[in-house]
Amino acid sequence: MAELTRRGLIAGGLAGTALLHAATAGGHQRGNGHHGDGGHANFRDHVAVDHAANGFDPHALVRDFDRGRTRRLPNGRVLREWTLDAVDKEIEVMPGVKFAAWTYNGRIPGPTLRAREGERLRITFNNASRHAHTIHFHGIHPAEMDGVPGIGAGEIPPGGSTVYEFDALPAGLHLYHCHVRPLAEHIAKGLYGAFIVDPAGGREDADELVMVMNGFDTNFDRANEVYAANTIAFAYMDRPIAVRLGELVRVYIVNVLEYDLVNSFHLHGNLFDYFPTGTSMTPAEYTDTVMLCQGQRGIAEWRFEYPGRYMFHAHQSEFTELGWQGIFEVA
Repeated sequence: MAELTRRGLIAGGLAGTALLHAATAGGHQRGNGHHGDGGHANFRDHVAVDHAANGFDPHALVRDFDRGRTRRLPNGRVLREWTLDAVDKEIEVMPGVKFAAWTYNGRIPGPTLRAREGERLRITFNNASRHAHTIHFHGIHPAEMDGVPGIGAGEIPPGGSTVYEFDALPAGLHLYHCHVRPLAEHIAKGLYGAFIVDPAGGREDADELVMVMNGFDTNFDRANEVYAANTIAFAYMDRPIAVRLGELVRVYIVNVLEYDLVNSFHLHGNLFDYFPTGTSMTPAEYTDTVMLCQGQRGIAEWRFEYPGRYMFHAHQSEFTELGWQGIFEVA
C-alpha cells in the first residue's frame, strides 16, 4: 500500500481501499440510488466508515450532551458526577484508515460533559490504558485538581484511579484533555473532550450542536493526514446535519487540533454571533469565520433565513480537502 500522506491524499493517493474524489466526477451514491452532492468532496466507490465498529457515530455525537448523575448534598447543593475511563482503542477515521487511539470512554472526542454554574462536580477517572494519563480541565479549580504531573494525584498509572472534584466555574465553554508528556502525543492520540458550564439563568432555547475540531497523524510524522469536526472525515458531507428554518442554532466549537498552529470555522450563506469561550452573554462579533489556536473555543449562534444546503468547513483549504467540511440541510 502506498504511504498515506496529506499531499498524497489531496492528489488522490491511497486511503486504505478508498480514494478521495470530488462529486463532480461522479457523486456520492445514497441509499436511494441517486447521485448528488455536486462539488463536494467525499469518498469513491460508496465506501463508508463503520461507525458501529468504532462504537460512536458523529451524527449522534454532534447532539450528545452528557449531564452525568446528580444528587442533592446535605447543604442543598447539586453534586453532578461522571466516570471517565482511559481506553486504548483502534478508530477508523476515514474508510479503511485505522488509527491507534487513546480515548476517554472509547470515543473521540470524549463525552461532552455538561453542568450548571455553581454545581459541585465529581469526576472519577479510571486508567485502563497501557500508558499513564490524567484529565486536565480548563476552568477555575484548586491546584490539586488540575490534572498535571507532580501536583495532586499527578500522573495516573495503568490500572490506577483518582477523583477530580471542583465547582462548576465559570459559566462558558471549556474543554478537558490529558496533560502527560509528551503532551502533543497524548492530545493527538485522542484524549480530549468538550466541557460546558451553563449559566445559572440558562441560555435561550436553541438547536444545540457540539463540534470538536481535530485531526489525525496516521503515519507518525507529526503532520496530520486527516482533518474533521468530531473525528470522522467528511461525516457531515455524507449525511448533512438537519436544522429547521428560522430556529436558533447554537454550535459549541472547540479546537483541539495538534501539529497545526491554527484552525477555523466558516459558515456559508449566513453570519453568526460569536461568543469567545462563552463566558459573556454579549457576542464579541458578527461574522462568518473565526480562527482558533489549540484550546481556544467559542459559541456561535445564528438562524437560517432561507431553506437549502449550506456548507461549513475550515477556511484552511488543505484541511477542507482532507476531511474538515460538512453541510447543514435547512428545511
